[in-house]
Amino acid sequence: MFLGPLLPLLLFVFPLWNITLEAPQYPIPLGMDIYINDFADTHPHDIKNINLMNHYVGMKYIPDAIPEFKIFPAGILITTAIGLLIAFKANYKWYLYWGILMVLISAAGIYDFYLWEHDYGHNLDPKAIMKFTNPDGSVMGFQPPLFGTRDILNFRAHSYPQLGAFFLAAGIALGFVAFFLGKKESKQHQLLVKSA
Repeated sequence: MFLGPLLPLLLFVFPLWNITLEAPQYPIPLGMDIYINDFADTHPHDIKNINLMNHYVGMKYIPDAIPEFKIFPAGILITTAIGLLIAFKANYKWYLYWGILMVLISAAGIYDFYLWEHDYGHNLDPKAIMKFTNPDGSVMGFQPPLFGTRDILNFRAHSYPQLGAFFLAAGIALGFVAFFLGKKESKQHQLLVKSA
C-alpha cells in the first residue's frame, strides 16, 4: 500500500493530459500539456498561437492560472498523506476506502475539466471577428473532446491522458490490490486460528 499513495505525486512531474490541434496551416500541430498545477506548450509558443487563433472566433484566452491549480495539488498532497497514514496504521479495509476516495476525486477532476472545456468552447464573445453557425442556425461551439478525436472546422482536435494520469491510475489500482491482498491474508489468518 505504501507505493499506491506515492505514485500520484508524479503528477507534479509529468503532464496529466494533452490537447493537440492539427490543421493544414500548421505543419507542426499546436499542443497544450495540462499539469496538475499549470498549462505548458507542447512546442514553443503553442499556447500563444492557440490564443491568437481562438481570439478570432470569440473564445476566451487560455489563462496563466485557474483556481484548480491550487485546489488539485492540495488534494493530491492530502490524499497521499492519508494513504500513507492508512498504510502505516490502519486495517486493510481502509485501503478500499482510500481507493474509492481517489476514484471520486479523479471523477470530480474529469468533470471539472469537461465543464472548463464546455465553457471555453461555447461561451463565445458575440463581438468576435469570425462567426460560424451550425446547419440549424445555432452558434457553432468549439469544444475540444474530453477524450478522443474530434473535427472542428478544418482542425482535428485530439485529447488524451498522459503519463501523470497513468501514474495516478496505477496508484489507485495498487490501493485496491492492497485491499484484496489484505482481505485474502485476513481470511487465511482466520482459518489458521480456527484450525489451531
